[in-house]
Order: sequence, then C-alpha cells, then structure tokens
Amino acid sequence: MDTNNCFHCGLEFNNEIVIAFEEKNFCCQGCKTVYEIFSLNDMTCYYDFEKSPGATPIDIQGKYDFLDNESIVSKLLDFQEDATAIVSLNIPHIHCSSCIWILENLQRLQQGINTSQVNFPEKTVRINYNPKMVSLKTIVNLLSSIGYEPYISLENYESGKTKVDRTLTYKLGVAFFCFGNIMLLSFPEYFEVNEFWLDQYRDFFRWLIFALSLPSFFYSASGYYVSAYKSIRSKMLNIDIPIALGIVVMFIRSTFDIIMNYGSGFFDSLTGLIFFMLLGKMFQIKTYSFLSFERDFKSYFPVAITKINSNLSEESIPIYEVKKGDRLLIRNQELIPVDGILISNKAEIDYSFVTGEAIPITKNSGDKVFAGGKQIGQVIEMEVLHSVSQSYLTQLWSNDVFQKHVDQKHKTITDNISRYFTPILLLIAFGGFGYWIFFNANTAFNVFTAVLIVACPCALALTAPFTFGNVLRILGKKKLYLKNALVIEQLAKVDTIVFDKTGTITTNKKSNISYVGTQFSADENTLIKNALRASNHPLSRMLYNYLPEAPKQEVRNFEEISGKGINAVVNEVNVRIGSAEFLDYEDHLKNEQTTVHIKIDGIYYGKFCFNNEYREGLSALFEKLSKNYQVKVLSGDNEGERAVLQNLLPQGTELVFNQKPEQKLEFIKKLQERGSNVMMVGDGLNDAGALAQSNVGISIAENVNVFSPACDAILDASQFRKIDAFLRLSKNSITTIKMSFTISLLYNVVGLSFAITGNLLPLVAAIIMPLSTITIVSFVTLMSNYYARKV
Repeated sequence: MDTNNCFHCGLEFNNEIVIAFEEKNFCCQGCKTVYEIFSLNDMTCYYDFEKSPGATPIDIQGKYDFLDNESIVSKLLDFQEDATAIVSLNIPHIHCSSCIWILENLQRLQQGINTSQVNFPEKTVRINYNPKMVSLKTIVNLLSSIGYEPYISLENYESGKTKVDRTLTYKLGVAFFCFGNIMLLSFPEYFEVNEFWLDQYRDFFRWLIFALSLPSFFYSASGYYVSAYKSIRSKMLNIDIPIALGIVVMFIRSTFDIIMNYGSGFFDSLTGLIFFMLLGKMFQIKTYSFLSFERDFKSYFPVAITKINSNLSEESIPIYEVKKGDRLLIRNQELIPVDGILISNKAEIDYSFVTGEAIPITKNSGDKVFAGGKQIGQVIEMEVLHSVSQSYLTQLWSNDVFQKHVDQKHKTITDNISRYFTPILLLIAFGGFGYWIFFNANTAFNVFTAVLIVACPCALALTAPFTFGNVLRILGKKKLYLKNALVIEQLAKVDTIVFDKTGTITTNKKSNISYVGTQFSADENTLIKNALRASNHPLSRMLYNYLPEAPKQEVRNFEEISGKGINAVVNEVNVRIGSAEFLDYEDHLKNEQTTVHIKIDGIYYGKFCFNNEYREGLSALFEKLSKNYQVKVLSGDNEGERAVLQNLLPQGTELVFNQKPEQKLEFIKKLQERGSNVMMVGDGLNDAGALAQSNVGISIAENVNVFSPACDAILDASQFRKIDAFLRLSKNSITTIKMSFTISLLYNVVGLSFAITGNLLPLVAAIIMPLSTITIVSFVTLMSNYYARKV
C-alpha cells in the first residue's frame, strides 16, 4: 500500500498501522474510520467507506478527498479539454420530476457549472463544468449537501457495472413488519372490545404500538426527512417536503394522544402510510425500468464508420461493432465516435460538438482524441481505446448549444408544475387544516395529512417525457433516430417538407457512372482516388467506390468547399475535383446531367457523368405527403432531370435547381418568414446549413457517417418511404399527451376535493398517490404503442 495519511486523525498509513477489514476495506487504528481500497493500474487509492463501531463522524469534505487526485478524476471524466470537463454521475436518489428540475439547475447553485442533464431511467446526471472555476470534488460535495449524493466506484466505472442499492428493500421490510404488528395490536381498539384483561393492559399495548412505530418512523421514512431538509436548505422545494411534513405531524399528534390518554393515536395509519409510500416508490421504479425508453443498440443507430483492416483494406461498419484496438479512418467533417489515440502525424479537431466552442485544437501523433470531436481537413487514422458509448453520443447530440430555439409548450408546463406544485400544495394543506380545526380536530389532522399525501405532480409532469420517450424508442426500432423528445413535438407542427435531391431522393448505391474525357493513367487514377478519400460528399463517395483500388499516398493542403469541390495536393501534385465553375471550365452540356470534373496539375482531363437512380417508393411517398403538406425539392445540380422528376412526382411539386448550400439555407429561411414550419430532408454534412435553419432537419444515412449537430434526426435510407407514417405518429403522440394531461389534472382535482372535504383517509391517499403515476405511465405507453401499430 502506498504511504498516506488518514483524512480524519492524520495518522500515517502503512502496512503495520492499518487493520484488515473484510476483503477490500481497512480500518485506521487511530480513529477507527473505515476506508475502501480501489486499484487503478499500479496505483492504490482509498476513501471513507462507512463508520465502524467507535469511529468518528465522517465529514463530507474528507469523504471525497480522493477526488483531489488528478489521476483518479481523469478516470471518471467523459471529456476534458482546457476549460471544459464533462462527468456522468450515478445518483441513486433520483425519483421524481422535482429531482430532475433541481439537478438540471445546478448552475444556479454553483458557479462554474455550465449545464447538467438528467437521464431518468439510468438515474444519472451528466454535468458540463469549467475545471478552472470549480473542481469535481466541489460538485460532488454540492450534490451530497442537497440530498443527491452520487455513488462513485472506480471499479464500476471501469467495468461499466453499477452497484445495486438495496436500501429501499430493507426500509420496505422494516415498514411492513411495523405496520403488520401494529395492525394486529390495534384490533381491540378498532372493535372497542371491553374485556378485563385488555382494559387492564391497554396502556401497555398502546406504548408497545408506539415502540413498534419508531423503526418505521425513524428508519423507513428517513429518506423523506433527509431529502426535505436538504431541499429546504438549498432553497429549492421538492415533493418530499409535504410528505415528510405529513408523516411528522401524524407522529406528533399520535404521540400526544397516547401521553394525554386520549386514545391509541394513528400509528396504524402512520406505519401503513410509510409502508404504502415506499411500496409505491418501488412499484414506480420497477415500472420505469420495465418501460425504460433508453435507446440502446437494439434500436438501431444508423451511423457507419470506416474501419481499416489488417490488410489495409477499408470497410464501412456500424459504430456499435467498433472494438478496442480497431483502426478507424476519419474523413473531413466526420465525427470521432469513440475515444482513441491519433496515429496520423497531425489533426485539427473541432470540439464544438462537446463544448459549443468552434475553435479547432491541434493534435499530434500519440495524443488522445475524445469522442465527439470533428475532424477538419485531410483524412486521419486513429486507434480505438474502448467500444463506442452510444448513450454518450446521443447526449452530445442533445447538447443545449445545438438546440433550436422553439416553443417547448409541454416542457414549460412540466417545469412550472415541478417548481410551484409544493408551495401551492402546502398552502392548500394549511388552509384546509385552519378551516377544519374549528369544527373537528380529528378531521383537521386527517385533511392536513391527506392533502399532503394524495396530490402528486409526477403523474402530470411525467406525462410528456414518458409519451415522447416511448415514441423515441418506437421510432428508433423503425430506424428513425431522433436527437431528443423535442423533435417529436416539432414534427407534429410541420406543414412544409423540403427534400434535397442528390443522396436524398436519389440512392448512392445504384447510380450509373460514365466518364467523358482524356483517359487516366494508373498514377493519375491514384491521385484522384487519394484526393477523394477524405471527402464525405455523396458524389465523392460514389466516385471513390467506382474507381479501381489504388495505393495510399500522402495528401496535403486538403480543402473541401461545400457546393463546389475539392482541392488537394497528392504526392506533390495538385488535384482539383468538382463543378465546372470550380475548375474554371466552360461546360456546354452542363444542364443535361449531374457531373464531376477533374483537373490534375492545372490540366483539365474530363468529367464523370452520374445517371441517378431514384429511391424505391418515392412516387407513392410524395403522393401521400402532398395531401397534407407543401412538398418541394431543392438541388445543387442543373436542370437536366427536371422532366424526369416532373413525371415521377405529383403535379404541383416545386422543383428548384442550381442551389448552392447558402441558397438552400436562404430558401428555408424565406419559407419560415412566410409562417411555414419547415422540415428539411438532406444528406447530412453537405446540407448542414439548411438542416440547421429548418424547424426539423432529417439526415438520410446510407453507409456514411452523417452524425452532425445540424440535423435533428437520422433516417436509415431503407425506411425513406415511411416518412409519412412517422409524421402521423408524431401528431398522434401529441394527442396522447393531451388526453393524459386531462386524466392527470382530473386525478389531482378529484383527489384534493375528497381530501379537503375530509372524505379521504391518509392511508387511502398513500395507496392512491403512486397508483396514479403508474396508471398514467401505463396509459401513455399503451396509447403510443397503439398509434404506432395503427400507422
């Protein structure tokens, strides 16, 4: 063991001074504080684990002193570059919408935290912060102080496993034991049995009931008190405050009844309340797990990456097949899908996808590159450090920096409910108590407790997230992968659809290519092939696959100008590939078909002509869409195929040709200025401006890495003909939310009405509250599944 000192008593650790404690723990001889040992490579580190008998209290600051060690922190971080660091922490105590609201507003509590994003099914929070302003240790201590202590285990971070927390199970068991025994002991009180022996020992049984209630009150319900206390201390109210208040008031009132000999109190109701609240919480957790909407690899993430095999051949594979040690090829503007080591001499990486700041960072051979970076310029090679984390890429995609500023009606409603529900509920409870206390004290206490227990914002606040979550999962299985739930809301509002032509309504796989011009030598073919290698344009990829195999050569000064072409130096020879205008060549037949021109070392050679093949089901799709939407086609190509498209598409479809990328963007902007909600369907990287400008941008994936912050969704090319069905499902999901909102509001209104009029017992309220949430979650899941099958 490395020599170090105890965080509490300062005693130096060494092999003689520590006492072995189970397998991976040890105990300080000085203060009896127990530590847990972790091994990281060849280094041993440790932190306070729990108190053994006689140990001194563990200070929160001391508990996380191991986070002062930079080598440990680097193992926990998802990303670290200059003034930006990102960490994902497991928070076992997340259980309601109020928790989500608090955890996603950490920047209000601590300067230096930029954003925080909760993954509710996984019970994790992803925090983006500035390590120059705040340390990870400070953030962890902040979370602990407000009642959301993270579970940190370096072994689990490395293995990807999460420790199972059985605390709720233990608390539920204790609560059931107390509740069951108190119910049995209370039967004589229920039936008002007059029997000498029972009357003689009535006080004894009442105090026995009181004693049995203590474990339930102090242990089983402790989570509510701690959460409420830390919530009040942080001045951010959560739903546990009224629950804890109701339990405490009922306990004090029942204890007072026994002391004053007014009766046996309400310990049966109290322990029953705690039991059913915990049981409801467990059912909620099980329901959330069963209906988990976390999109995994089974839901199909249509992004491909180029892998370099041991024989130096290249193949396109799905990102979830990437393994540690694989060698990947990253082209210009492509996303780095996984952490790795740079093999190429030099790279310019744009981390705006992660940090929001578009300042390229220079990396040299041997440097670590992080997932989420975007390569700028020539092609690079890297070695993979571990398998791809799709959830991490999805979180990057949902970065607030890339969110479009749209009206989030359902999110606004949810946030307001979570924020104001608790104070309004407390006002109603105290108002009801103040009214009934003048008529009947028992009724007043029942009303106060029932109001605090029966009302729950979760059923209302979780309606939209669970509906959208299930629709996200369904669409993922159908190979339409959305950035986040907000996209569904925007899809439902769309009234105008704009399609790009090349690579969108045409397929990259079936295009017939012919060449007109001076024939190439083998060396010239090699120059063209290597210049095309770094490009991701659909025409470049088709041409690259069409040309015969050629040896790899060094490419310098690679430049790809969107909408124009490529300029590169290959083996000290200048190669220009692109439009006739880009090569300063006058093409008299430019209006007849799609072409790519070639110029080598200043000499014009000729052009490749593409005879496009249109996607299967194109005519039928446009026929369906034209009934409910305005449909338009934009193309950067010439008007050579106008007649073909006019025969293929419904009458009235607007066709616009010769559109450069900036002109496509302006076209979308003009439609929006006229009040249209525009959905743009393009090929990803080359339509980035138009995709970003549109209300919804969908990128078509066909064995290309099109993972870009500009698009809101990625659609597998094989599902192109189903766009109409996806739009109908989005509209139906909004209908489901409206129905669910109505049911949730009715539940809270009816429940509060019964509670405030004294017609609802606290025990019944404790059963109804979790059932309402489970009912709503099940309803929205069944309805969204029904609509999915229907469309």
